[in-house]
Amino acid sequence: MALRHVIGVDHVMVLVRDLDAAAAAWRGLGFTVSPRGTHSAHMGSGNYTIMFGEDYLELLGVLVPTEHNAPMRAALARREGLDRVAFTTDDAAAGVAELQAKGIAATGPIAFGRPVELPGGGTAEARFQVFHWPQSARPAGLGLFACQHLTRENVWIPALQAHANGACRLLRIEVLAADPQAGAAELAGLVDRVAEPEADGAWRVASGAGRADFVFLDRATLAARHPDVSLDGLPQQGAAALVLGTTNLAAATAALGGAPAVPATRANGVLLRFIAV
Repeated sequence: MALRHVIGVDHVMVLVRDLDAAAAAWRGLGFTVSPRGTHSAHMGSGNYTIMFGEDYLELLGVLVPTEHNAPMRAALARREGLDRVAFTTDDAAAGVAELQAKGIAATGPIAFGRPVELPGGGTAEARFQVFHWPQSARPAGLGLFACQHLTRENVWIPALQAHANGACRLLRIEVLAADPQAGAAELAGLVDRVAEPEADGAWRVASGAGRADFVFLDRATLAARHPDVSLDGLPQQGAAALVLGTTNLAAATAALGGAPAVPATRANGVLLRFIAV
Protein backbone atom coordinates (compact mmCIF):
# COMPACT_ATOMS: atom_id res chain seq x y z
CA MET A 1 0.00 0.00 0.00
CA ALA A 2 1.34 3.45 -0.90
CA LEU A 3 2.57 5.72 1.84
CA ARG A 4 -0.14 8.02 3.22
CA HIS A 5 2.07 11.06 3.77
CA VAL A 6 4.42 10.78 0.78
CA ILE A 7 2.65 11.99 -2.34
CA GLY A 8 4.11 12.30 -5.86
CA VAL A 9 7.17 14.21 -7.06
CA ASP A 10 7.19 17.80 -5.81
CA HIS A 11 10.38 19.13 -7.37
CA VAL A 12 13.80 18.18 -8.67
CA MET A 13 17.05 19.80 -7.59
CA VAL A 14 19.76 20.60 -10.12
CA LEU A 15 23.04 21.40 -8.39
CA VAL A 16 24.97 24.20 -10.09
CA ARG A 17 28.32 25.83 -9.41
CA ASP A 18 27.38 29.35 -10.51
CA LEU A 19 23.78 30.18 -9.65
CA ASP A 20 23.47 33.36 -11.68
CA ALA A 21 25.08 31.87 -14.78
CA ALA A 22 22.79 28.82 -14.52
CA ALA A 23 19.70 31.04 -14.25
CA ALA A 24 20.78 32.91 -17.38
CA ALA A 25 21.32 29.64 -19.25
CA TRP A 26 17.86 28.30 -18.39
CA ARG A 27 16.23 31.61 -19.30
CA GLY A 28 17.96 31.19 -22.65
CA LEU A 29 16.10 27.88 -23.06
CA GLY A 30 12.75 29.62 -22.75
CA PHE A 31 12.05 29.20 -19.05
CA THR A 32 10.72 31.89 -16.73
CA VAL A 33 13.11 31.88 -13.77
CA SER A 34 12.19 33.28 -10.37
CA PRO A 35 14.23 35.96 -8.60
CA ARG A 36 17.09 34.42 -6.62
CA GLY A 37 16.16 33.07 -3.20
CA THR A 38 18.47 32.82 -0.19
CA HIS A 39 17.89 30.01 2.28
CA SER A 40 18.18 30.17 6.06
CA ALA A 41 21.69 30.99 7.32
CA HIS A 42 22.50 27.49 8.58
CA MET A 43 21.86 26.12 5.07
CA GLY A 44 24.17 28.57 3.29
CA SER A 45 22.51 27.95 -0.06
CA GLY A 46 20.52 29.87 -2.63
CA ASN A 47 18.21 28.94 -5.45
CA TYR A 48 16.24 29.89 -8.51
CA THR A 49 12.99 28.08 -9.22
CA ILE A 50 11.24 27.21 -12.46
CA MET A 51 7.58 26.72 -11.58
CA PHE A 52 5.10 24.49 -13.40
CA GLY A 53 1.54 23.47 -12.52
CA GLU A 54 1.92 21.13 -9.54
CA ASP A 55 5.67 20.64 -9.53
CA TYR A 56 8.84 22.58 -10.27
CA LEU A 57 12.55 22.55 -10.96
CA GLU A 58 15.08 24.12 -8.62
CA LEU A 59 18.55 25.38 -9.50
CA LEU A 60 20.50 25.10 -6.24
CA GLY A 61 23.95 26.37 -5.34
CA VAL A 62 26.16 27.19 -2.38
CA LEU A 63 26.41 30.83 -1.30
CA VAL A 64 28.31 30.38 1.98
CA PRO A 65 30.02 27.14 3.03
CA THR A 66 28.36 25.65 6.13
CA GLU A 67 28.31 22.28 7.83
CA HIS A 68 24.85 21.71 6.41
CA ASN A 69 25.89 22.14 2.77
CA ALA A 70 29.08 20.07 2.97
CA PRO A 71 27.46 17.15 1.08
CA MET A 72 26.33 19.55 -1.64
CA ARG A 73 29.81 20.98 -1.98
CA ALA A 74 31.23 17.48 -2.26
CA ALA A 75 28.70 16.59 -4.95
CA LEU A 76 29.48 19.77 -6.90
CA ALA A 77 33.18 18.98 -6.76
CA ARG A 78 32.32 15.91 -8.84
CA ARG A 79 29.76 17.36 -11.25
CA GLU A 80 26.76 19.59 -11.79
CA GLY A 81 23.41 17.96 -12.40
CA LEU A 82 20.22 16.51 -11.02
CA ASP A 83 21.17 15.23 -7.59
CA ARG A 84 17.98 14.95 -5.53
CA VAL A 85 14.24 14.64 -5.94
CA ALA A 86 11.69 15.90 -3.43
CA PHE A 87 8.34 14.26 -2.88
CA THR A 88 5.39 16.28 -1.62
CA THR A 89 4.40 15.49 1.96
CA ASP A 90 1.25 16.79 3.59
CA ASP A 91 2.72 16.30 7.07
CA ALA A 92 6.50 16.06 7.44
CA ALA A 93 6.45 14.76 11.02
CA ALA A 94 3.91 12.09 10.15
CA GLY A 95 5.92 11.16 7.07
CA VAL A 96 9.04 10.56 9.13
CA ALA A 97 7.07 8.40 11.57
CA GLU A 98 5.50 6.46 8.71
CA LEU A 99 8.87 5.59 7.19
CA GLN A 100 10.44 4.78 10.55
CA ALA A 101 7.56 2.39 11.28
CA LYS A 102 8.59 0.53 8.10
CA GLY A 103 12.19 0.27 9.31
CA ILE A 104 13.52 3.11 7.13
CA ALA A 105 15.76 5.47 9.14
CA ALA A 106 14.21 8.74 7.94
CA THR A 107 15.36 11.95 9.66
CA GLY A 108 13.62 15.24 10.35
CA PRO A 109 11.53 17.22 10.07
CA ILE A 110 13.73 20.29 9.52
CA ALA A 111 12.14 23.74 9.21
CA PHE A 112 13.57 26.50 7.06
CA GLY A 113 12.50 29.40 4.90
CA ARG A 114 13.58 31.95 2.33
CA PRO A 115 12.36 35.41 1.30
CA VAL A 116 10.41 35.69 -1.94
CA GLU A 117 10.26 38.78 -4.16
CA LEU A 118 6.65 39.28 -5.26
CA PRO A 119 5.92 40.31 -8.88
CA GLY A 120 3.91 43.35 -7.78
CA GLY A 121 6.60 44.53 -5.38
CA GLY A 122 7.40 43.69 -1.79
CA THR A 123 8.49 40.40 -0.29
CA ALA A 124 6.96 37.40 1.42
CA GLU A 125 8.44 34.34 3.09
CA ALA A 126 8.32 30.81 1.74
CA ARG A 127 8.39 28.34 4.62
CA PHE A 128 8.94 24.59 4.48
CA GLN A 129 9.42 21.48 6.55
CA VAL A 130 11.46 18.67 5.03
CA PHE A 131 12.54 15.19 5.96
CA HIS A 132 15.13 12.90 4.43
CA TRP A 133 15.54 9.26 3.64
CA PRO A 134 18.86 7.94 5.03
CA GLN A 135 21.99 9.11 3.20
CA SER A 136 22.79 5.50 2.33
CA ALA A 137 19.45 5.17 0.51
CA ARG A 138 20.33 6.60 -2.89
CA PRO A 139 18.97 4.34 -5.65
CA ALA A 140 21.45 4.56 -8.54
CA GLY A 141 22.91 7.61 -6.79
CA LEU A 142 19.63 9.56 -6.57
CA GLY A 143 19.01 11.38 -3.28
CA LEU A 144 15.49 11.54 -1.83
CA PHE A 145 13.66 13.85 0.54
CA ALA A 146 10.15 15.15 1.08
CA CYS A 147 8.90 18.70 1.35
CA GLN A 148 5.86 20.14 3.11
CA HIS A 149 4.95 23.57 1.77
CA LEU A 150 3.66 25.74 4.59
CA THR A 151 3.21 28.80 2.35
CA ARG A 152 2.39 27.33 -1.03
CA GLU A 153 1.02 30.65 -2.30
CA ASN A 154 4.49 32.16 -1.98
CA VAL A 155 6.06 29.48 -4.19
CA TRP A 156 3.47 28.81 -6.92
CA ILE A 157 3.18 32.40 -8.12
CA PRO A 158 1.13 32.62 -11.36
CA ALA A 159 3.48 35.08 -13.04
CA LEU A 160 6.30 32.54 -12.71
CA GLN A 161 4.35 29.63 -14.17
CA ALA A 162 4.16 30.84 -17.79
CA HIS A 163 7.14 29.87 -19.96
CA ALA A 164 8.06 30.83 -23.53
CA ASN A 165 8.77 27.14 -24.23
CA GLY A 166 5.32 26.12 -22.98
CA ALA A 167 6.71 23.94 -20.17
CA CYS A 168 3.93 22.94 -17.79
CA ARG A 169 5.00 19.84 -15.85
CA LEU A 170 7.60 17.19 -15.12
CA LEU A 171 6.78 13.94 -16.93
CA ARG A 172 9.74 11.62 -16.32
CA ILE A 173 13.01 11.54 -14.42
CA GLU A 174 15.39 9.21 -16.26
CA VAL A 175 18.11 7.68 -14.10
CA LEU A 176 21.19 5.90 -15.44
CA ALA A 177 21.88 2.67 -13.57
CA ALA A 178 24.28 -0.22 -14.04
CA ASP A 179 21.36 -2.48 -13.04
CA PRO A 180 18.10 -0.68 -13.87
CA GLN A 181 15.89 -3.35 -12.31
CA ALA A 182 17.78 -3.21 -9.02
CA GLY A 183 17.73 0.60 -8.95
CA ALA A 184 13.99 0.68 -9.58
CA ALA A 185 13.37 -2.01 -6.96
CA GLU A 186 15.34 -0.05 -4.38
CA LEU A 187 13.37 3.12 -5.03
CA ALA A 188 10.08 1.22 -5.01
CA GLY A 189 10.94 -0.21 -1.59
CA LEU A 190 11.79 3.24 -0.21
CA VAL A 191 8.48 4.79 -1.30
CA ASP A 192 6.25 1.70 -1.00
CA ARG A 193 5.45 1.47 -4.70
CA VAL A 194 5.92 -1.06 -7.51
CA ALA A 195 8.69 -1.27 -10.13
CA GLU A 196 7.35 -2.17 -13.57
CA PRO A 197 9.31 -3.20 -16.69
CA GLU A 198 9.15 -1.15 -19.88
CA ALA A 199 9.30 -2.64 -23.37
CA ASP A 200 12.84 -1.38 -24.02
CA GLY A 201 14.35 -2.86 -20.86
CA ALA A 202 13.94 0.20 -18.65
CA TRP A 203 12.13 0.00 -15.30
CA ARG A 204 9.51 2.52 -14.17
CA VAL A 205 8.36 3.55 -10.72
CA ALA A 206 5.30 5.82 -10.52
CA SER A 207 5.71 8.53 -7.91
CA GLY A 208 1.97 8.89 -7.23
CA ALA A 209 -0.83 11.42 -7.61
CA GLY A 210 -0.30 11.59 -11.38
CA ARG A 211 3.10 13.25 -10.90
CA ALA A 212 6.35 12.43 -12.70
CA ASP A 213 7.52 8.85 -13.10
CA PHE A 214 11.02 7.59 -12.36
CA VAL A 215 12.59 5.53 -15.16
CA PHE A 216 15.79 3.55 -14.53
CA LEU A 217 17.75 2.55 -17.63
CA ASP A 218 21.23 1.81 -18.91
CA ARG A 219 23.21 4.07 -21.21
CA ALA A 220 22.33 2.20 -24.39
CA THR A 221 18.63 2.50 -23.63
CA LEU A 222 18.98 6.18 -22.81
CA ALA A 223 20.79 6.72 -26.12
CA ALA A 224 18.01 4.89 -27.99
CA ARG A 225 15.38 7.09 -26.31
CA HIS A 226 17.27 10.25 -27.25
CA PRO A 227 19.00 9.45 -30.57
CA ASP A 228 19.13 13.09 -31.60
CA VAL A 229 20.97 14.34 -28.51
CA SER A 230 24.59 13.93 -27.41
CA LEU A 231 25.07 12.14 -24.08
CA ASP A 232 28.16 14.20 -23.31
CA GLY A 233 28.15 15.64 -19.81
CA LEU A 234 26.03 12.87 -18.29
CA PRO A 235 27.17 10.77 -15.32
CA GLN A 236 27.93 7.06 -15.57
CA GLN A 237 25.25 6.56 -12.91
CA GLY A 238 22.62 8.90 -11.54
CA ALA A 239 19.75 11.09 -12.70
CA ALA A 240 20.50 12.05 -16.28
CA ALA A 241 17.44 13.35 -18.12
CA LEU A 242 14.22 15.24 -17.51
CA VAL A 243 11.27 14.81 -19.84
CA LEU A 244 9.01 17.86 -19.61
CA GLY A 245 5.48 18.37 -20.82
CA THR A 246 4.84 21.42 -22.97
CA THR A 247 1.60 22.96 -24.15
CA ASN A 248 3.36 24.22 -27.29
CA LEU A 249 5.93 21.90 -28.82
CA ALA A 250 6.68 24.33 -31.66
CA ALA A 251 7.50 27.06 -29.15
CA ALA A 252 9.68 24.66 -27.18
CA THR A 253 11.53 23.60 -30.31
CA ALA A 254 12.11 27.22 -31.28
CA ALA A 255 13.29 28.17 -27.79
CA LEU A 256 15.76 25.29 -27.75
CA GLY A 257 17.25 26.21 -31.12
CA GLY A 258 15.43 23.94 -33.55
CA ALA A 259 15.05 20.62 -31.71
CA PRO A 260 12.76 19.48 -28.86
CA ALA A 261 15.73 18.49 -26.71
CA VAL A 262 19.06 19.83 -25.51
CA PRO A 263 22.16 18.01 -24.26
CA ALA A 264 23.40 18.13 -20.70
CA THR A 265 26.23 20.46 -21.75
CA ARG A 266 23.62 23.23 -22.22
CA ALA A 267 21.60 22.57 -19.07
CA ASN A 268 24.02 22.13 -16.15
CA GLY A 269 24.44 18.40 -16.52
CA VAL A 270 20.80 17.49 -17.35
CA LEU A 271 19.55 16.28 -20.72
CA LEU A 272 16.17 17.95 -21.39
CA ARG A 273 13.43 16.70 -23.70
CA PHE A 274 10.03 18.27 -24.34
CA ILE A 275 6.88 16.32 -25.22
CA ALA A 276 3.52 17.83 -26.16
CA VAL A 277 0.78 17.31 -23.55
